Amino acid sequence: QPQLVESGGGLVQPGRSLRLSCTASGGFSLSYFAIAWFRQAPGKEREAVSCIPSSSNSNGSPYYLQSVKGRFFISRDDRKNTVYLQMNNLEPEDTAAYYCATDPIRGLEPCLHLSDFGTWGQGTQVTVSS
Repeated sequence: QPQLVESGGGLVQPGRSLRLSCTASGGFSLSYFAIAWFRQAPGKEREAVSCIPSSSNSNGSPYYLQSVKGRFFISRDDRKNTVYLQMNNLEPEDTAAYYCATDPIRGLEPCLHLSDFGTWGQGTQVTVSS
């Protein structure tokens, strides 16, 4: 079972930026799979924030939650086996634990069925507060 590891969270003021990173251990190559970012705030349901198709799926489009469109950008660097979530103009409503996820079967599809993703990292906390 591959392990995903998130990093880059922290405490920032509204309007500032953070970049989250998702890497994998155990020789698991992220390039073959769609990678999604989810978040969950206290007392709220987990929601999919963004997803990037696999590197081989050149026709696939990234997915963004409506509330983060134009502020968050997902990308991947296959040489570093890392997927990034660049978060700009952060708002207090973005405060949550952020998780990256994929799936050995669903991850082969172009960012579909995100709720079926079963391989998760441990999460990184993002707090936006003045």
